[in-house]
Amino acid sequence: MAQRTSDIDSANDSANSGATAGVGARIKTFRTGRRISLRELADLTGTTASFISQLERGLSGASASTLMRIAAALGLGINDLFDETESPLHKVLAKVDRPTLPATNGCRKMLLSRRPIHEFEVYAGHFDIGGSTGDEPYSHGGRHEMFLVLTGSVELTLADERFVMNAGDSIEYATSTPHRTVNVGPTPAEVLWIIAPPTSGAAELNQYKPGNGSRPGTHATRAKSTGGPK
Repeated sequence: MAQRTSDIDSANDSANSGATAGVGARIKTFRTGRRISLRELADLTGTTASFISQLERGLSGASASTLMRIAAALGLGINDLFDETESPLHKVLAKVDRPTLPATNGCRKMLLSRRPIHEFEVYAGHFDIGGSTGDEPYSHGGRHEMFLVLTGSVELTLADERFVMNAGDSIEYATSTPHRTVNVGPTPAEVLWIIAPPTSGAAELNQYKPGNGSRPGTHATRAKSTGGPK
């Protein structure tokens, strides 16, 4: 398959980068660790599987914009691709960095699952007092959904049934069942939606905008290995 010329640096650009092989190797490490295929990464970044393969093997360079798209698709910062120190394969998603939908009806929904999403997807919801998912119930696909209340009190409508749920309560249902959530308590409420297999497509996921970014003290740090449980 032909490579897209916009994805490949000129010979001069490649010559000026002595880290091409190292960057490619780190891309492969993160990609395989996240169980993302060459084709999936190519689709996410607007490139081709053959280009990604050559980049990982150090046989091709890439433009800065392409590397930024690759880093974003892998849930990384661009600096992670050039950091020669040992980088953690698993990364904490800080609360301030959660991709978020614009708040509507007093409800703010945040994506917790790393893209690309495979077996399941997880969303966090914050409801202001009286906030809801909307005036009407909604449904999506025919998957399995678990709804968990973390804080506060909410009323969940499932078709013709209604349930008042408090912190720690959970319920399961088919996503094809019309459902609606409203905060009926005196305080804000927080919930989780866990859906398997995923029902959201790329167009819907792209509506989630990056969080506010890191601030001092907001990111968790990785503890040093102690050689296993004691």
